[in-house]
Amino acid sequence: MKKILFVASEAVPFVKTGGLADVVGSLPKCFDQEYYDVRVMIPKYLCIREDLRNQMTYVDHFYMDYLGQSRYVGILQCVRDGITFYFIDNEGYYQGAKPYGDWYQDLEKFCFFSRAALSSLPVIGFQPDVVHCHDWQTGLIPVLLKDRFREGEFFRNMKSVITIHNLKFQGVWDVKTIQALTCLPDYYFTPDKLEAYKDGNLLKGGIVYADAITTVSETYAQEIKMPFYGEGLDGLMRAREGSLRGIVNGIDYDEFDPGSDSYIIQNYNLRNFRKEKEKNKTALQKELSLAQDESKFMIGIVSRLTDQKGLDLIQCVMDEMCQDDIQLVILGTGEERYENMFRHYAWKYPDKVSANIYYSEAMSHKIYAACDAFLMPSLFEPCGLSQLMALRYGTVPIVRETGGLKDTVEPYNEYESQGTGFSFSNYNAHEMLGAVRYAQRIYYDKRREWNKIIDRAMSKDYSWKTSAMKYQELYDWLTGC
Repeated sequence: MKKILFVASEAVPFVKTGGLADVVGSLPKCFDQEYYDVRVMIPKYLCIREDLRNQMTYVDHFYMDYLGQSRYVGILQCVRDGITFYFIDNEGYYQGAKPYGDWYQDLEKFCFFSRAALSSLPVIGFQPDVVHCHDWQTGLIPVLLKDRFREGEFFRNMKSVITIHNLKFQGVWDVKTIQALTCLPDYYFTPDKLEAYKDGNLLKGGIVYADAITTVSETYAQEIKMPFYGEGLDGLMRAREGSLRGIVNGIDYDEFDPGSDSYIIQNYNLRNFRKEKEKNKTALQKELSLAQDESKFMIGIVSRLTDQKGLDLIQCVMDEMCQDDIQLVILGTGEERYENMFRHYAWKYPDKVSANIYYSEAMSHKIYAACDAFLMPSLFEPCGLSQLMALRYGTVPIVRETGGLKDTVEPYNEYESQGTGFSFSNYNAHEMLGAVRYAQRIYYDKRREWNKIIDRAMSKDYSWKTSAMKYQELYDWLTGC
């Protein structure tokens, strides 16, 4: 049996700020447990809900020399859905209302966490074949496995994988600071290792030293080899392309299931969506005080309100969109200018636009179930989960062809009656508007064709099981069997 350890800064259901937590918390359940023993290790934040903290049991503790002090490392565990989760405890580092905060403190606490995570493995008696690291917060681990930890027989044959969920975030500070926090010698701080543009870079260290590199879609794996998407590391990604592969994320098909979703008014499935899905639309229209009309073309947006998500394109043509026979429902928070932009249009067009500037899991499910289309015109999108949820709920995605959006949404071809959504390629507001209006035309004028698009969308399988099979292939390749 192969032993795999996921090491990350967050995991559902314990702590979540983004899609990283969904991957780390959901993916391990989907491996073949007859052949793979997959466990997860994250920090024990005090911001984890008390009821979840109360489920953790003490395993052991030890003291570790770090930055000239002997520091406490507690180890707790909790078993959920057959998966063992370990938690590294140090209240000095993991107190606070959020898992992330001050940049400098984050760098120190995750350098501590990386070292403590590896040091804890002999203590708990778990010797993984592969340590699977996620993003810059664990970028130091592949470096340590090639450095002093390799001297110990316990660690000698361990392989490392690093998954890049978003290359934009790299864990960067000046070389002197990163060198102090990592406790690494001068040897590691050269342009071919942890130094990048005269700064220290934790993610770069992970990419250089990991045995394999993955990212969360095949297209993004190709894009990050180009300067526009490479965030300054495109040369390194080209140098390591032989060890790089893209594996698209999935979603939890038990949690996101229109047939059993407790958040929505009317459950439906592939067989009966033509009659039942629209009941969710009228219920949401009533709840949000929009004009109640089950035939109205309703577009949903559930997103962080940031430039990355293409909100500047929407801002450019928002008035034009609102002249059309549509309704627009927005859910999310982010940059103040976008929050206020959507509030303004909700005031200007109260029957057409609903701006919900907050986040609610229940409301997100209602939007996925109620809307006819889902708009996601991202500037870049490593994978994206929202379009996968939209497909699952038969809410047709309208996306820009980038990253995981290109990999998961097949553009509609009306001549061959194929496709699961609508897309546009150039980062241009009126090209996006053209895609929205094309979708709108098919919805109003070719309803049978629209329903066939929904049929194909809901038939797609983007569950974690598909992703898990590809990760199993990767682990087998790494371990030579």
